[in-house]
Amino acid sequence: MIQLVEGDILLSKAQVIAHGVSINDAMDKGLALALHDHYPAMHKDFHHWCHQHHPKAGDAWLWSGVGGKHIINLITREGTDAHDHRHGKASISNVNHALKALVKIIDKENFTSLALPRLATDPASVRRRVEALERIMERLVVIPGTNRSVGLDVILDLVPFAGS
Repeated sequence: MIQLVEGDILLSKAQVIAHGVSINDAMDKGLALALHDHYPAMHKDFHHWCHQHHPKAGDAWLWSGVGGKHIINLITREGTDAHDHRHGKASISNVNHALKALVKIIDKENFTSLALPRLATDPASVRRRVEALERIMERLVVIPGTNRSVGLDVILDLVPFAGS
């Protein structure tokens, strides 16, 4: 179930907070700055991970801190390994790949709740994100033995207590 909420994402009771970044992001604006200020170790560890693994746009990285706080950095913007390089806007392709990486992390770690901020607020960006998320959700589950992908809506309709 997707639930839209407003307010300070840092006060969320969700197990995971995910947000968009670029490679070696300075995390000096918006939510990234707030996360950097609250979890300076996350920022340092992210830079170390970028330096060690040379990620590409569309990747995602999970940080787990003390007290069970989890942050997933979605690399939605092109960039370089340089700390002083300013990065461009997120592309729909990079967001799509990063959301797929996010789903894999959530599945692997068995997370049950996620706080995800608005990645852009203009109507065209919102529409592109919703359409990308729909495409991911439509093919999220592969039926064993058939190699056929179906969406969560099909699975929920098959479960008596979860469907509509």
